[in-house]
Formats: sequence, structure tokens, C-alpha cells
Amino acid sequence: MSEKFDTTRESALLLDDHDSLKDFRERFYLPEGKIYMDGNSLGLLSREAEKALLNALEDFKVLGIDGWMDGSPPWFTLAEEIGKKQAALVGAKENEVVVHSSNTVNLHNLLSTFFRPEGIRNKILIDELNFPSDRYAAEGHLLLRGLDPAKHLVVVKSRDGRTIEEDDIVEVMTDEVALAILPSVLYRSGQLLDMQYLTKEAHKRGILVGFDCCHSVGVVPHSFSEWGVDFAFWCNYKYLNSGPGATASLYINSRHFDKKPGLWGWWGYDKAKQFDMNPDFQPAPDAGAWQIGTVHVFSAAPLYGSMKIFEQAGIQNIREKSLRQTGYLMFLIDSLLSREPYNFRVGTPRDPRRRGGHVALEHDTEAVRINAALKKRGVIPDFRFPNVIRLAPIALYTSYLEIWQVVQHIKEIMDTGEYQNFPRERGTVS
Repeated sequence: MSEKFDTTRESALLLDDHDSLKDFRERFYLPEGKIYMDGNSLGLLSREAEKALLNALEDFKVLGIDGWMDGSPPWFTLAEEIGKKQAALVGAKENEVVVHSSNTVNLHNLLSTFFRPEGIRNKILIDELNFPSDRYAAEGHLLLRGLDPAKHLVVVKSRDGRTIEEDDIVEVMTDEVALAILPSVLYRSGQLLDMQYLTKEAHKRGILVGFDCCHSVGVVPHSFSEWGVDFAFWCNYKYLNSGPGATASLYINSRHFDKKPGLWGWWGYDKAKQFDMNPDFQPAPDAGAWQIGTVHVFSAAPLYGSMKIFEQAGIQNIREKSLRQTGYLMFLIDSLLSREPYNFRVGTPRDPRRRGGHVALEHDTEAVRINAALKKRGVIPDFRFPNVIRLAPIALYTSYLEIWQVVQHIKEIMDTGEYQNFPRERGTVS
């Protein structure tokens, strides 16, 4: 992105004046007196999400069990209804996405379905920088099948500790690999992988591929069906603002609808016959078959409300603003914080095609204490071991002025030595 920026406050205000999405900010509850830069960990509550949750509670209060069919929306098909809305965000058919359970439970379900070791093709491919929960799940499934993770887990190494080169992933796609599980965006550095290329190369070699999209859905447009991605899974409490521990989502490419899920449950039964209570499992004819248990109505309701905002804002518009905001933030870091005595650097790829929705601000010696000092000042980032402060300007509610103010806070913290007032140990939730 070649847009010209400058370091003045007036420039930030001018960017805000010309922001076509600025009015969405008023639809979120912004923490008073704080600058919230942690929406890539937990997005803020919108008025639409709040209304949807209160509406679900009201339906429960007034309708009782009749809320399953008479709620607004009916609870019985709530997971499928939200899935239809999310399909537009990820480039899927409406029946290829369903809201269900939690992210790692969904991954276990998908692994139980798609990891079918046969002969020498008995390995799972991952990368060393992905969120560790995915690795835990992969190792667990290897052990369940009597396979040794030390021998049957192929781990792609990073060249620089920040990013993964797609060609390095392809290089280890041997005829021993049955399944690849990869992130769309690396949670530390914010690198966006080329999912289309990786899917194509995996399929050339007879490998199924699935993506953890926790750090991309809601900020990066996808085209899962067009790319031929086999499956994907993501949480909804980051960029989709559905609240702490909210129901997650999964995607199944329609060419796999003939498969039975590895983990059967009654909520994955054909909806038209679900209450027949037939002992023979008859899966739903679409992604709904991968539901194990009853939809979590009060965890899914805020997502139903939140999706209204995304439908109105448009994921392409969100992506354009997100790239502009992260580009602006990196410009300010380069201009004001990269040289002596500050010595910060950006660990996120500069190329917009390789960048997700947050910026990894690195400081070799004092990242923990600088992060703590920012929080004391009312700036909410997060810290990732060993030296990364993640800053996430969110297109729907972060202003350019706030981005400018965050960089000024960091500069003042360094100029005054304020960070030295804080311990070097990180908090439990940092």
C-alpha cells in the first residue's frame, strides 16, 4: 500500500474525517478513558450483540421450551442461520458453515473425520509458530491411533522466529503426510499465509488441508470454496466481537458432505428427523452434521447480533481500512520509534498481501514492562513471549487518532523511563 502518511496529530484527524466506516464506532461499548488495541484477542461488545443476547433471554423468559421453534430467531436452527451469514465472510456456500462448540473441540472433531492414516501416509503436518492448542490436538490424535508424535508429526520450522515461508511448508509435503493443519494468520507476528497456494500444493500431493482462521475471519476476506480448502475452524470472540468464550465455527467443503463426522452427536442429526430419536445416526446433509451437542444459545446469540454489523460494513471495506490502519501504525513506529534510544521494530510483514489485522511491535529487552506501562496509561495491548507487544487497530471501532496517541504514549514511556517502574514478569493474562 503506497499511501502517504505523516506524523502529525492533524494528519490522524484528517484520516478520521475521511473514514467511511467511522460511524460504526458509535455502535460499540468503548471502555471509558482507555484506548483498546486488543480486539485480536477479545473484541468489544456491540449494541447489536447486546440486544441479541437480551432478546434470547427474553425469549427464554416468555416462551420457555417454545423458544426452540418460536424464538426470534428460533433456537433450533440458530447455528445454521448464523453459519449462512458467516459464509459470506469466508467465501463459502451457505450450507458449508455452522456455528458450534469451541475452537479446539471443533478441531478434534475435524481431525477425527479427516485424519485417516493408511500405509505410509500417516503423518500430520503443522508449523512451529501456530497457536499451541492446535499442536496439542494433533499430538492427541496421533497417540489415539497408536502413532508416536515424535515420528509422525511433521513440524515446519521458521527461518526467523516470526514467519513461515510457504515454500518451506510445501517442501515437507511428502507422500507420508495425510493431513496438514495450518494457521491463516500467525498469532504472534500477524503474517497471513497464502491459503490458496498451500491448498493447491497440498492437493497436488494427495494431502488434505485445513486452516485455523481465528486471527483472520472478520478482518480478512477468504474464498474457501473457490480455493478448495477441505475444512477450516475459528473462534468468534476476536474480530467478530461475540464475547468471551463464545461459540466457535467450522467450515466443511461440500465435496466432503458424503463423509460421516468422526464424532457423532445428536445435534448433527438430519434436522427433519432429529426428534424421531432413531438409534441409527443419520447425519445432516451439510456442515450441520459436524455438530455434536445442542447449540449454546446464549453464547451464539451475541454473534447473531454482531453479524448484522458485518453485513452492513462489508468485509472488503473492513479489510481495506484494516490495512490502512496497520500501515499507518507501522509508519509511525518506523518514523518515531525505530531508532536510538527507542529501538523498536515491526515483526509483521510489510506486504499487505502477507499481513493480517494486527501489528507485532518488538523490543528486545523491555517489551513486558513497556506493555505493563501502556496498560497503566489506559492503552490496552497484549504481550506475547518473548518480546512482542501486539497492537490491533480494529476497523469498526479504532480511530486513527487513537493509533497516533498510542505511539505517543510509547514514546513518552521510553523518554521518561516510566517502564522501569514495572516488574519484568508478565501477568497471568497478558
